Amino acid sequence: MNLLIRNGRIIDPLREIDHVGDLLIINGKIAEVEAGFRPASTVIDATGLIVSPGFIDLHCHLRQPGFEEKETIASGTRAAARGGFTTVCCMPNTNPPIDRPEIARQVADIAIREGLVRVLIIGCVTEERAGQKLAGMADLREAGVIAFSDDGNPVADSEIMRQALEQGKAIGAPIIDHCEDPALVKNGVMNEGVVSARLGYKGIPTAAEERMVARDIELAKETGGRVHIAHVSTAGSVDLIRQAKKEGVNVTAEVTPHHLTLTEEAVLDCGAQAKVNPSLRTQSDVEALISGLRDGTIDAIATDHAPHTQKDKAGSFARSAFGISGFETALGSLMTLAHNGKLDLRTLISKLTVDPARILNISDLPGSLQIGSPADITIFDPNAEWTVDPEEFVSKGKNTPLAGKKLKGKVLMTIVKGEIVYRDEAWPLWMK
Repeated sequence: MNLLIRNGRIIDPLREIDHVGDLLIINGKIAEVEAGFRPASTVIDATGLIVSPGFIDLHCHLRQPGFEEKETIASGTRAAARGGFTTVCCMPNTNPPIDRPEIARQVADIAIREGLVRVLIIGCVTEERAGQKLAGMADLREAGVIAFSDDGNPVADSEIMRQALEQGKAIGAPIIDHCEDPALVKNGVMNEGVVSARLGYKGIPTAAEERMVARDIELAKETGGRVHIAHVSTAGSVDLIRQAKKEGVNVTAEVTPHHLTLTEEAVLDCGAQAKVNPSLRTQSDVEALISGLRDGTIDAIATDHAPHTQKDKAGSFARSAFGISGFETALGSLMTLAHNGKLDLRTLISKLTVDPARILNISDLPGSLQIGSPADITIFDPNAEWTVDPEEFVSKGKNTPLAGKKLKGKVLMTIVKGEIVYRDEAWPLWMK
């Protein structure tokens, strides 16, 4: 299918483009980016809409194999497409975990057959994610794994982490660490502070994250390996990463939409739906995270999409599962920052497109609308208002603290390699 997207506001941070124009797609690739093209087989009127590179999510949980009651690659990639994501990176805390090449290949095969968007695979740092012995990282890399993480668990043993960074450096892959010191977590269930004290819940101090971030930075400095800090949540972590970058340490970082837009106060209203790891923090932490995005300390926004069943979130707060289903609300949540003047739209799009692409450093994943690039495109209305109804999610995970909330900003179309994989049925887009 050849497509002509007409009269949209094209924002491409890599090429510093922000203007109204047309975009032509031929044979799955960007053919031209300027005004006044010849007619194509299908014409899309994008008047008043944003046309951007497809969103890239560095951190999600597709749950397959082993936890298909929570999500599958098919359902998860449908949800990703609905959220404007054209590429997602799936974490290895599956059952079995992705710690062997055959498991990586199994996931890749399912993604090719059933996935609507690109699925890139993150492999385990250690066997069984147990933190005791390095997985066969070189073999996993040969099988197509693009990075390594024990996400859900930190790599707590410093010597193991040092070895992982050395191996990662040798094979050209980053180590993504879920930073928390188990000795300081000690069965905590939310941020340690006034809200946890009020509710009588065991708190997790910010030092649990910050101590591990500091350790990882020191090990990256020593080894020259690439460390990527997952889901940064505290002001102290932002400060540590900022200083490390000034010193030339090979460190990158991501932040989630929920850590940018919600605080620990959400637990008072939403209970277990706001239980996430790392915990929602304070307003001052939120402001530090936003500042870190603006000045480049934090490189990317990643959803940490973590779907769960209703049973997983039922019962006591202490026993309920950590996680938020985030694909389908990501843009609407993040546009709150743009509408409030806390983050400009070009920076927001950059953190969802070219900046995560730079971290992955994959040649055919540019995160831009360059001529000749694969036509991965997201079209969204920055001003469309809608109310979050989890029952309308296509993800199996309906777990969100945003149920009933009004958001402003909605994805209307997602295109992968020139093929329309999602379209909002209420949008009268077809001109021809």
